[in-house]
Amino acid sequence: MTSTSARAPSANHPGIGFREFVALVAALMAVNALGIDSMLPALPEIGHALGIVEENKRQWIIAAYMFGFGGAQLIYGPLADRYGRKPILLASMLMFAIMSVAAGFADSFGTMIAARVAQGMAAASSRVLSISIVRDCYAGRQMARVMSLTFIVFLAVPIIAPSLGQLIMLVMPWYGIFFFLAAFAGAVGLWALIRLPETLHPEDRQPVSPTAILAAAKLVLGNRYSLGYTLASTALFGSLLGFINSVQQIFTDIFHAPNKFPLVFAGVAGMMAVASATNARIVERLGTRRVSHTALLGFIGVSGLHAIVAITGYETIWTFAILQALMMACFGLAGSNFGSMAMEPLGHIAGTGSSIQGFISTVGGAAIGLVIGQSFDGTTVPVTAGFLILGLLALAAVLVTERGQLFRPHNPAAA
Repeated sequence: MTSTSARAPSANHPGIGFREFVALVAALMAVNALGIDSMLPALPEIGHALGIVEENKRQWIIAAYMFGFGGAQLIYGPLADRYGRKPILLASMLMFAIMSVAAGFADSFGTMIAARVAQGMAAASSRVLSISIVRDCYAGRQMARVMSLTFIVFLAVPIIAPSLGQLIMLVMPWYGIFFFLAAFAGAVGLWALIRLPETLHPEDRQPVSPTAILAAAKLVLGNRYSLGYTLASTALFGSLLGFINSVQQIFTDIFHAPNKFPLVFAGVAGMMAVASATNARIVERLGTRRVSHTALLGFIGVSGLHAIVAITGYETIWTFAILQALMMACFGLAGSNFGSMAMEPLGHIAGTGSSIQGFISTVGGAAIGLVIGQSFDGTTVPVTAGFLILGLLALAAVLVTERGQLFRPHNPAAA
């Protein structure tokens, strides 16, 4: 770790305070969360308006966005490492706003999917740039703490997003949600334009060239910690997307309680926010590995119990809500720490490294989540079994990465 990579925000962000810095990064991350969760209650209305008869087919409105989001991360990383974080952020927020309006005016399923792919491609900057901007200023446990603080604000978005979507639909048809997304992205872009300085250090600028990108990819894929924790993140993210793809149908078709969906979804997301807040308080004292490995084991244990409940036919709206909330709490404790540990060896290529990791975890997670969602059969078995299987795969990746030893502090000499 160099002194440059660990520099404090006060040294790198003249004119912007620490709290505003955290809030701006969280708002940037929230663009993506709103792009997914705010429209979940509107999927039946969108499907009806666009003539989508098969219910499982509506999941492509979410999946198309995620594939665009994952694929474009390969573009943003090298651009951000060459031209800086701020100009890429501003351009992508403008693109997101334009594509949101295009989605709002979509009059066919094909047009909607095309707009959603482009919208996801624009939102991909939020993942790459938020991590890169924080990594420009922090490293190690400090980075994990800052990421957790931003996650507290960021995870508040899924708590309110479905209710926000329903609220918008009380006064406007479904396309009002897309117009709101355009306005939110525009506000984030304006905020960054006025208040955010450039965070990329001049000595860390990288040329945009196939050679540089391949060298960065070799480092990302060749470092055991970078690759291992990226694969673990992919498995966990796939389970989350499987839940998001299925949850609206679960509440409508299984529990026959679509009106309770925003409340339960808020409770589940709220547990993730509580977990991230807890992580911010304990990670510097206990360490990223002790916290995240314990959380992963908890995730597997709860998901195993939930799968048994679903398979034996004892699933109710309350068992689903409680067990899902517990799993999401474990997800919240593991997720931000896995991301920080994957990025730790990549400080000097944070943008490109983050984009490659993001491509793997997002495209892989989107594919996994779509498989789980398309397996919906009128029960919660596919989603609960998916959580268990993916938790075990994440554990396998961690065990290989850590050479069979959980909870131990990282020794760079052993990397």
